[in-house]
Amino acid sequence: MQMVFFLLFIIIFIDIIKQGGDLAGKIKTQKGQQNFPENQILDWFTQICLALKHVHDRKIIHRDLKGQNIFLTKTDIVKLGDFGIAKVLSTTNQNVKTMVGTPYYLSPEIINGKAYSFKSDIWSLGVVLYEMCALKPPFDAQSLTFLAMKIVKGQYSPVPMSFSRELKNLVSTLLQVDPLKRPSVNEILKFPIIQNRIQNFLSKSVKIQEFSHTVLHKQVF
Repeated sequence: MQMVFFLLFIIIFIDIIKQGGDLAGKIKTQKGQQNFPENQILDWFTQICLALKHVHDRKIIHRDLKGQNIFLTKTDIVKLGDFGIAKVLSTTNQNVKTMVGTPYYLSPEIINGKAYSFKSDIWSLGVVLYEMCALKPPFDAQSLTFLAMKIVKGQYSPVPMSFSRELKNLVSTLLQVDPLKRPSVNEILKFPIIQNRIQNFLSKSVKIQEFSHTVLHKQVF
C-alpha cells in the first residue's frame, strides 16, 4: 500500500512541479506583500478539504498535511500529495500512537504522546489555513521544546483583522486543543462559508460519487 502511495506521489509531483508549485511557495512569495484575498484562501481551503475528505473516507490519515505537500496547478487547482507516512486504518474508530509529521503542524495529542486519529489531520488543516491568512505559522519558537509548549496550549496570535468573522471562527474551530471539539472534514464541508463553494470544484456527478462515500463513516451529508 505504501508503495502505491509513493508511486502516486511521484506521478503527481512530476506533473505539478512543471505547473504551479506548492502552497508553501505561494505563501513564501506573498510575504511582505498584502495578504491573500479571502476568496482565494477559501477556494484553496475548500479544495484541500475535498481532497482530505476523499482520503479520510477511505480510512487514511495523511499525517503530514502542510503547505509543501499541497500542490497547485497554473490555474490554482489543488492536488494533495506525499502520502509517504500516511496510515491506513482497519476501522474508522482505530487510533494510532506513532509520532510522525512536521513539528510546526503536529497536533497537541501527538506531542503529548496520546493516541490520535483523523482529527490530527484537522489540526494540521487549521495550521495551513492560519498560514494562508497570516503568511506565517500560528506556532513558532526558538526550540522544539518551546514550540511544543505553545502547541499544547493552543497559543497563537489572532488572524489579521482584515478577514471576516466567519473565517476567523473557522480557524479557531480547527485549532481546538481538544480533538473531540474539532469538526470532522465532512462537518467542515457543511459550513456555509465552505459549502457554497463546493460546486465550483466538483461536477454534479463527481459530487454525488464523492459524497456517497460518507456512508463509510455512517454519516449523512
